[in-house]
Amino acid sequence: MSSCRWRPGTLRKVVRRNIPILTWLPKYNLDTFVSDLIAGVTVGLTVMPQGLAYATLAGLEPQYGLYSAFMGCFVYLILGSCKDITIGPTALMALMTYQQVVGRNPDFAVLLCFLSGCVQLLMSVLHLGVLVDFISIPVTVGFTSATSVIIAVSQLKGLLGLSFTSSGFVDNVKKVYQQIGETRLGDTVLGGVCIVILLLLRKLKDVKLGPKDDKPSERQRVLMKIFWLVSTSRNALVVIVCSVLAFMFHTSEKGLPFLLTGTVRSGLPPFGLPPFSTVIGNQSYSFMDMCSELGSSIVLVPIIAVLGNVAIAKAFASGHSVNATQELLTLGLCNILGSFASSMPVTGSFSRSAVNHASGVKTPLGGLYTGVLILLALSLLTPYFYFIPKASLAAVIICAVIFMIEYEVVQPMWKSSRKDLIPTFATFLLCLMIGVEYGILVGVGINIVFLLYPSARPAIHVERKMTHSGKEYLMVTPGNSLYFPAVDFIRTNVGRVGVKQGSSQLPVIVDCRFILGADFTAAKGIAALIDDFHKRKQPIYFYNPSPEVVSVFKGANLEEFVHIRSEEELDFILQAHVEMLQEGRPDENYSMLPALELKEITTSVANGAGHYSSQRPDTVESLTDDDYTRTPLLKSSAPRAEIRKI
Repeated sequence: MSSCRWRPGTLRKVVRRNIPILTWLPKYNLDTFVSDLIAGVTVGLTVMPQGLAYATLAGLEPQYGLYSAFMGCFVYLILGSCKDITIGPTALMALMTYQQVVGRNPDFAVLLCFLSGCVQLLMSVLHLGVLVDFISIPVTVGFTSATSVIIAVSQLKGLLGLSFTSSGFVDNVKKVYQQIGETRLGDTVLGGVCIVILLLLRKLKDVKLGPKDDKPSERQRVLMKIFWLVSTSRNALVVIVCSVLAFMFHTSEKGLPFLLTGTVRSGLPPFGLPPFSTVIGNQSYSFMDMCSELGSSIVLVPIIAVLGNVAIAKAFASGHSVNATQELLTLGLCNILGSFASSMPVTGSFSRSAVNHASGVKTPLGGLYTGVLILLALSLLTPYFYFIPKASLAAVIICAVIFMIEYEVVQPMWKSSRKDLIPTFATFLLCLMIGVEYGILVGVGINIVFLLYPSARPAIHVERKMTHSGKEYLMVTPGNSLYFPAVDFIRTNVGRVGVKQGSSQLPVIVDCRFILGADFTAAKGIAALIDDFHKRKQPIYFYNPSPEVVSVFKGANLEEFVHIRSEEELDFILQAHVEMLQEGRPDENYSMLPALELKEITTSVANGAGHYSSQRPDTVESLTDDDYTRTPLLKSSAPRAEIRKI
């Protein structure tokens, strides 16, 4: 009895693979520290205004955006496999959280964060990262574009200084239209100016100084670095300037022309278990009640979070493979531990990851400095967040999401595969009209139908051919594997080919080169097809089926299934069929050749490598298995004719 033992070093390799920090931390040095510090602080300045804005987008108080921004940084630096990714609140997660929080309280958002982490952790343990592969690029394009439009439209009320609650895209558009007369001039002007400035600052990093074909001078390089720093910190700069402006109006006697963020609770979040029960008004909700209210979002939110996180990891992998299981594990723990700090669901942020990458981050330790900066902000800066105008936060969100609308992929799809536009537009429109979770489900469903349809309706190619000896036959080539949805279709169409093009007499050869698999239902359908051909005394044979297909048909006791392996065998069996017809012998079953006289019939092999001869088994006993290939051509109570290479 053997026992499993770890080989020397195996445990160490497993630990290093699942805890990446053990690989890069021993190589950490001063240069890496400086690069990570600059990147971490830059990302921290970006995530603070975004976190406040995304919390508002999710229907939560602003501090929840900061509660959600630090735990993922700490977890990912230990377990994360991509140095560029930053975990935290995103517009997409905020939108999906809003649909669960509207009309409820923040406890539902925190519990959703915990349950999302549990689902992701379970997917990691079961290696279910493959589920992400079922969400194709067309569905992803439609989904991200729709959510970008929804998020941008949801910020119109902040941009115009309106106050209302809405339940979705259509309701939002309707209420903006109804209250357009109540637009506040100060908020509208401020929001419009912020958008223009943000878009201009976004392009600032692309400014190149110096001659095109020559290296810039030292002074020009310094200026370009300053441009880049201002561009990447544009969100924080705009919010700070707008806050100072609002504070100046607040201290003057002119009155405040802007709607402000208001009080942001100061201090660290309350640490503890996520809420497994809650009370709204006079109604108490148990854990099961809360899960029932959250519904399908318990599964959809974590899957969409993983989809986004893996996509970002692939984008910044620089050609290296991405361990989807490790990303699942890390993201699951980020959400589970984040729920202990009152976090809403989080995932990787593409915009902040791009800032992190552009800032020259070297290791995931950059997340440590981002997380520390967020904790310092919660402890020291929250009183100043009161003066942030809502219009400036709306402008930050709008400028972040409008570039996620992937309209440019429509033309390539139209040129390459027009049917992919169907799930794209279906997902886009349904996300807008009825909700993002239903939109993505329908998009995935359409994709699955597209995958299954060729299995149910495979293409069938028919060609009239001749053997080397001049025997005519029909070659029928199905274009897909043979499973139960396609059985009736194959039977009907092959039968029609035999009758119409074969005049119910010409032999039909089914080329099985593309039939790589089959099932029991298919075997029974093929048996019925063979029986149809027998009734009209028309031969049907199967050319070069795979061993898996033959095994399935044998297991289903399909005794009349006759398969051949080469052109020589085909020529031989068709010649034998012609001889029977010429001799006028009754042939009630054309799937087998009855009692052939075992005369030697020798046919040259096409490549000249040998000859085929029909002989009795007892005359070739001296041959080994390597000397010949046995093919079950015939089935009869008479001695079996076998073709052997000699």
